[in-house]
Amino acid sequence: MYDYDLLVVGSANADLVIGVERRPAAGETVLGSDLAVHPGGKGANQAVAAARLGARTALLARIGDDAYGRLLLDSQRAAGVDTVGVLVGGAPTGVALITVDPSGDNSIVVSPGANGRLTPEDVRAAAGLFHASRVVSAQLEIPLETVVEVVRSLTPGSRFVLNPSPPRPLPAEVLAACDPLIVNEHEAKVILGEVAVGDAAVGDRPEDWARVLLAMGPKSVVVTLGSQGALVASSSEGVERVAAVKVEAVDTTGAGDSFTAALAWQLGAGSSLAEAAAYAARVGAVAVTRRGAQESFPTAAEVEAR
Repeated sequence: MYDYDLLVVGSANADLVIGVERRPAAGETVLGSDLAVHPGGKGANQAVAAARLGARTALLARIGDDAYGRLLLDSQRAAGVDTVGVLVGGAPTGVALITVDPSGDNSIVVSPGANGRLTPEDVRAAAGLFHASRVVSAQLEIPLETVVEVVRSLTPGSRFVLNPSPPRPLPAEVLAACDPLIVNEHEAKVILGEVAVGDAAVGDRPEDWARVLLAMGPKSVVVTLGSQGALVASSSEGVERVAAVKVEAVDTTGAGDSFTAALAWQLGAGSSLAEAAAYAARVGAVAVTRRGAQESFPTAAEVEAR
């Protein structure tokens, strides 16, 4: 029996958000909306999204001993996340500077702060959380060596989900543990590395990227395609498209995190990869109709009502 449906190991940031008519070009200044401060960070976002859906969730992260850190702790606890693994101190809380245009698209610059101090030693010290968790999820807003230690700390029978964002080449040990590896088009290109998307050896269809990514070692792969839905691939289930849910997007900030959290939770509950991705697409569709990251994440009842 597991105490947690999902353990999220990752970043916790304060999101500083400004609305703009358009993102500035190099050397250009544009006027924006009033500054809004929200709890964010890919790890913290995933934990809140899963907990809102009803998953028993824990977060392993590091924050600063400051106002932004307290904002993040309050948000996690309000959502029902177990914060026993949230470490405090070592550096200021991480910050993400986000601009959002009228279409809902965003650009993000992250200052890692305390996220960069989440160490392999911190992971080893949290062995009890790993033993108690059915699924473990991670991202790359924490040091890569820490993610490697997460993989080494997995217990038999647990499942590892990775969204490699911001993307970088991954060691074979990490790729082999992914079930699934969740990437968008940009992330897929980086992970594929020298074998560029669109080359004759790879092809220019998401199905082609997924097959090549699978050959690199992951047990399964999910390619998110924005308004075109998603694609899932595994050696046991083959390659399958998942339809998008049509909505009027207001703000895409955090939508990918809600997708990953929902998918990870559903996989732990026994859903197939395609079933989990279809549910996750519905969760992400609700999130993009609301502003902010964590504030936009729906409950299970709100997803069912769509």
